[in-house]
Amino acid sequence: IKNGHLRAISSGKPAYSDRIENMSKSKKNTVDPLPMFDQFGADAVRWFMLSDSPPERDLPWSEAGIEGTWRFVQRLWRIFERDVESSASGNDPDLERQLHRAIAGIGADIEALGFNKAVAKAHEFANFIEKAAPSATRAAAARTLAHLIAPMLPHLAEEAWEAFGGTGLIAHQPWPSFNPALLEDDEVTIVFQVNGKRRDEEKAAKGTLKVELEQRALANTNVQSSMGGLEPKKIIVVPDRLVNIVI
Repeated sequence: IKNGHLRAISSGKPAYSDRIENMSKSKKNTVDPLPMFDQFGADAVRWFMLSDSPPERDLPWSEAGIEGTWRFVQRLWRIFERDVESSASGNDPDLERQLHRAIAGIGADIEALGFNKAVAKAHEFANFIEKAAPSATRAAAARTLAHLIAPMLPHLAEEAWEAFGGTGLIAHQPWPSFNPALLEDDEVTIVFQVNGKRRDEEKAAKGTLKVELEQRALANTNVQSSMGGLEPKKIIVVPDRLVNIVI
């Protein structure tokens, strides 16, 4: 890392350079990758290429795109740096759920060579970490994020791994494990209908009893307005999905 951003530490062109040089010959907008490596670092160039499109498609080059990617690499480093020596305690259940979803989702996307999808999930997970309050969960999430980006940002991941006190190379570490039970939503969206027409929706805990869903639907302002003071003839409840009030 020099002057705040990561530089390529390997000699020669990365394997991805072939794709840069052949990004879109049909559109005659090819670029020389070496100046990009010098300016932004090999990791940022690789991340931009992987985020833009699936591997089998041509890559339209974008100066704004690579600059945005370079800024995201800086954000990732700040996330790692913030929690390198964190002594915060306590758990963050919401962040823990996002952590396990990120491990499962990014791993599946990489296995399927859907790198652009993996990059999108990494962006989303980084946002969750960045907004989270200090906790032991946040420190663990930042450390795990270094694992998740390692296939796409190997230089940054290795720097983060060393900063976190890891031994050896992060590339040699096993992929983080996840708890399948944490991949499911605790909350569901319940749609409120009157005579089959949607009037509103509310979040509810998964498995909420029918009688409680009925009460919440009948108390909803938009539902009451649609009922016009009439009494319901029938209330149909589909658990975890909808309440339909027939008047």
